[in-house]
Amino acid sequence: MTTLAERINDLLPQTQCTKCGYSGCRPYADAIARGEAPINRCPPGGAPGIAKLAALLGSGELPLDPECGEHKPLEVAFIDEPHCIGCTLCIQACPVDAIVGASRLMHTVLPDLCTGCELCIPPCPVDCIVMNPVRPPRDWMPEDAAAARARFESRQIRMQAQPASLRHAADAASRATPAITAAPPPSDKQKIVLAALARARARRSQV
Repeated sequence: MTTLAERINDLLPQTQCTKCGYSGCRPYADAIARGEAPINRCPPGGAPGIAKLAALLGSGELPLDPECGEHKPLEVAFIDEPHCIGCTLCIQACPVDAIVGASRLMHTVLPDLCTGCELCIPPCPVDCIVMNPVRPPRDWMPEDAAAARARFESRQIRMQAQPASLRHAADAASRATPAITAAPPPSDKQKIVLAALARARARRSQV
């Protein structure tokens, strides 16, 4: 038998955007089930999502809380690839593994996997990520939510297993080369980022 929190979570869009103020859809669902959060804090779900939650809980519908954002047609992230510096921060931020690339190499977004959460935008140091509307316009569908949830849960399992292996690798590296500092030096990294920032600012000034 499913719990109330699980039934609530099943109605959420699984974009994991955190706009509700919680770290993901399941924590928000848990808070609703405990009576600690209202049902109107999910912009991706919008009015239809609020109506579903209200029906499940037997409560009145509420307008979407404007402090959380606005409901809009599906958008997906796009990386201006020539200006990407390969920092991998967007890859780390994506909750559903919709961005591929490697350190110091160009990254790209897989639009069919992107949930439009926008979490990749703030960490980008060169502002080379924008959100573009899906063409033709469409809403986020239940099958999208199911696929996104599966990718998110798979990523969570992988991330939970990662810290121990990373610590082991770091310890092994430090024992093997105790006198060697990380490369490239910070000054070189700063030059790369500053040059990329200058390109990004120049590009924006021409728009």
